[in-house]
Amino acid sequence: MSDVAHAGPGSKSAPYWMTGPGVIFFIALLGAPMIMTLLLSLHSYDFTLGIQNDWTLTNYIEVLGDPYFHKIFGRTFGLALLVTVICIAIGAPEAYVLSRLSNPWKSIFLLVVLGPLLISVVVRTLGWALFFGGNGVLTMTAQALGFGEEPVSLMFTFSGMTIALVHVLVPFMVISVWAALQKIDPQTEDAALSLGASKFTTLRRVTLPQAMPGILSGSIIVFALTASAFATPAIIGGRRMKVVATAAYDEYLSTLNWPLGATIAIVLLAANIAIIISYNQLVERRFAKVFE
Repeated sequence: MSDVAHAGPGSKSAPYWMTGPGVIFFIALLGAPMIMTLLLSLHSYDFTLGIQNDWTLTNYIEVLGDPYFHKIFGRTFGLALLVTVICIAIGAPEAYVLSRLSNPWKSIFLLVVLGPLLISVVVRTLGWALFFGGNGVLTMTAQALGFGEEPVSLMFTFSGMTIALVHVLVPFMVISVWAALQKIDPQTEDAALSLGASKFTTLRRVTLPQAMPGILSGSIIVFALTASAFATPAIIGGRRMKVVATAAYDEYLSTLNWPLGATIAIVLLAANIAIIISYNQLVERRFAKVFE
């Protein structure tokens, strides 16, 4: 009896002991740098003396009050929203078709979808830069089709960044939706069809609600990755189409104003967290029955 009583508390604490090393590892590699970045953002900077030892909120006042940063943050979150919507429009139907394929075609096309993730994002983005450039494939195709002799370039444009980021991030949407579709019982669709529902009604009223958790989780992943993306906006957008990540990079390495760069990073993180939490709360209210 005493052995059972002794085992009870131990069994309850076992999950904490098992997750403890992971939590410590997470705090050490992510929490500590974020705390250091937060502390750095609270210092002022002098272009002749460097980082000062004072404590101030001047950097936050500058970022939150300067229309220049308003424009950059607006462009960043507008880009993230547009990329997310396009990824949903492309990725959700693609995942649905993928889930309906039989082996070996399912495995083959799943590998095709995930294939771009095996290539460095920088290499993929450079490929798009060659395609979008003034003497690239886009220009040659437009000239061959008779659309004019002038070069056609999407470099340093909002459209170019959108296309390149969709190509980079749509696999994440496909994976999320495909995982949700794998949990759907095919008998529910068969039941709807047997009761007289059309295929479109079955898709809209039966399949889509059950796939919604995958769409929502995928949209959160895509939005967060787009808002914090650096390599693709830096190569395709350049200095003309700055986003928050490239603005922080410039403050760190161009002007050497590390406190301001840290402030931009912290504000981006806080905005991302606020948007994701609000999005989750909205989802929980509107789709509570789906998640139960």
